Amino acid sequence: MTTAAGDHRYLQVARALRKEIVDGVYPVGSQLPTEHELCERFAVSRYTVREALRRLRDDNLVASRPRAGTLVVPRPSTNSYAQDVMSIDDLLAFAQGARFAIETNATVTVDDELADRTGLTVGSEWLAVTGYRRADDATAPICRTEYYINRSFAGVGRLLHRHSGPIFPLIEDMFGVSVVEVHQQISAVVLTTDLALVLDAEPGAAALQMRRTYTTSDGEIAQVTVNTHPSSRFRHSMTMRRVRDSG
Repeated sequence: MTTAAGDHRYLQVARALRKEIVDGVYPVGSQLPTEHELCERFAVSRYTVREALRRLRDDNLVASRPRAGTLVVPRPSTNSYAQDVMSIDDLLAFAQGARFAIETNATVTVDDELADRTGLTVGSEWLAVTGYRRADDATAPICRTEYYINRSFAGVGRLLHRHSGPIFPLIEDMFGVSVVEVHQQISAVVLTTDLALVLDAEPGAAALQMRRTYTTSDGEIAQVTVNTHPSSRFRHSMTMRRVRDSG
């Protein structure tokens, strides 16, 4: 079992069991070992095992039932879950229905410039997938899109040539994890000459850069996405309401 230094023990146990479930060691409908057996296997306390099983329940991988133990259950269907994901991405101004054309797909080491744009750690390695999104009826790309995927989940790279939607649902399905938080940051930037040329915009024109960081239930960053939109092709709308005191 390989884990990052400082991980809580229950996260190590949860990751080991999650991998075995995804790999078919424990197929849907099967029963996980008892808490006592898991305590002995991992040399941990009953509390640690219960916290690990809680993580698996949060990820919709198992269900605990009285007198039946902990059973592996089917994950929600990809189609219905993807629809929920798309509604979230719509709220975050994701270009719904836009085709993603891949330009590069390679492992990169984060340098100072990339760390500043993505928030990733200098010297860490990520799968970088870059390209452009274009609506069916548009002559110019909507935005430049950069995906930086945790190398633990880099296996999704082989699926992207036939995939045009969000990547993180693929990560969830392939690796049995759940993205529970998406942090978004929007910044004003200026288009470089090269980027302006591809986006059919004026060099030096204003653009909006939207960075989204996707975090799993284990507190691990699954991916970071950076979208760069010419200002004329991006609109962010938000409605705020006053909360009235009922007292």
